[in-house]
Amino acid sequence: MSILASSLTLSPEEMRINRDAYKARLADLHARRSAALGVGSATALQRLREAGQLTVRERIRALLDPGSPFLELCQLAGEGLYGDDPPGAGVVTGVGMIAGRPCMVIASDPTVNDGTYNAHTCKRHVRAQRFAWQQRLPCVTMLQPGAQQPGAKPGVFADEGQFGSILYNQTRMSREGIAQIASVHGPAADAAAFVAAMCDEVVVVRGRGALAFGPAEPAPADAERSNREDGVTDRLAESDAHAIAILRDLVGHLGDVPAQRRDVAEPREPLHDPREIHGIVSADPRVPTNNREILLRLIDGSDLHEFKPDFGETIITGFARIQGFDIGILCNSGVLFSESALKATQFIDLCCKRDIPLLFMADINGFMVGREAEEGGIAKHGAKMITAMTCANVPKYTLIIGGSYGAGYLAMCGRAFRPNAMLMWPNGRAAIMGPEQAATTLAMVKDDQHKRDGTSWTDAEREAYKAPVRKTFEDFANAYNFARNTWCDLIIEPTETRDVMALLLDLAGRVPLQPSSFGVFRM
Repeated sequence: MSILASSLTLSPEEMRINRDAYKARLADLHARRSAALGVGSATALQRLREAGQLTVRERIRALLDPGSPFLELCQLAGEGLYGDDPPGAGVVTGVGMIAGRPCMVIASDPTVNDGTYNAHTCKRHVRAQRFAWQQRLPCVTMLQPGAQQPGAKPGVFADEGQFGSILYNQTRMSREGIAQIASVHGPAADAAAFVAAMCDEVVVVRGRGALAFGPAEPAPADAERSNREDGVTDRLAESDAHAIAILRDLVGHLGDVPAQRRDVAEPREPLHDPREIHGIVSADPRVPTNNREILLRLIDGSDLHEFKPDFGETIITGFARIQGFDIGILCNSGVLFSESALKATQFIDLCCKRDIPLLFMADINGFMVGREAEEGGIAKHGAKMITAMTCANVPKYTLIIGGSYGAGYLAMCGRAFRPNAMLMWPNGRAAIMGPEQAATTLAMVKDDQHKRDGTSWTDAEREAYKAPVRKTFEDFANAYNFARNTWCDLIIEPTETRDVMALLLDLAGRVPLQPSSFGVFRM
């Protein structure tokens, strides 16, 4: 391999400006995370305490092994969309260690709308299941759902990806031997009862939990009946703590933990401090960031075996390690030309043949446009890259480190292409086009209208027209808009990237090899 040499040209003052801007972004991120850790209704919290029950996060802490990390997915789901409800959509989902085994934990929060589901609760629950399915992780679900209010709730009932998909996913995973275990801490009626009843094993808390397959909320006294007489549940617990102990025991009897099938080297710190990334990321999104400098602060030993370093230079491709795990990296360094797309296509093919996971580090305005690019075959060469990326069956991860726009967002493994995880930094942005490009494009349309009508407008009027367009696109592209809509899994600090990637790569290394075969490459 070759160690990446730093060629940072930013002045100390430029670094300070960037660092101050990023410090504000991090403060905002931590404030939002803190809000997501809070409880919903104070009245509901009081009821829990009076009943001697634990909060959702207390349950999760008790469930996980001491010292286990908890990789929470979609923590900011529904943020700001449901009045005063805290971010998270009333459910907590994430990966942690239980009895020495990585598991997906899905836990309803009874302090938020009594644990009922809204559109984003469904999306978060389904996303957690699909992540678990891809990684073959047992699902441990802790339920305390309230009585769903009668009447249709948009985004809950009718479509794929909503509540019915929760039951579908449970059944299909169970069929494949991916364990589905649940505990019921409160009354579960109607569809919520099926979430428990369709699991492999179910624990119910005496005097608190119960199941009923009808719209009426079951009486807590039914817990013993459903366990002893009906056989709807399998184990009767005396309290939340007892139920959690039983869950841990059930997970401990799932058999051997899948072994790591990839060789993991001794981790090495980058030669340059990852905290310097805060001063390197441009405070002004119109000013490009030197992403090679970003890269050498993320990979082990700043050591990259670069693929085709002198060809298609607007995308950096190469083999590296992150916390000892092999990774193939594609990192933008400008717009994608035909050469860049061809280089990416060949590199993806190599990684598939060598069974090396892929990390797409996206910071791109799109593909090159114009007559010369079109005559050079940019459409068919871009299509090759998208075909290779789509068909690659190695683990794939997307990290948006800047702006990711248009077809460039798609080609760099956008959400629609089902990466194992979609991550964003707080400065990350994604949309069909950038705010300034959108405002300029729509202003040009207005210019043409004026010409046809024989009218004109002033520069001030033109700018007044562009300002709200720019604001609309900025609001849409913002990382937190992606997080609240569950279009990304996590917003992380740059300095958290290495540890998060190590957790993800460890999970992926315990899943059997899936060979890749490709669609037609246009010639």
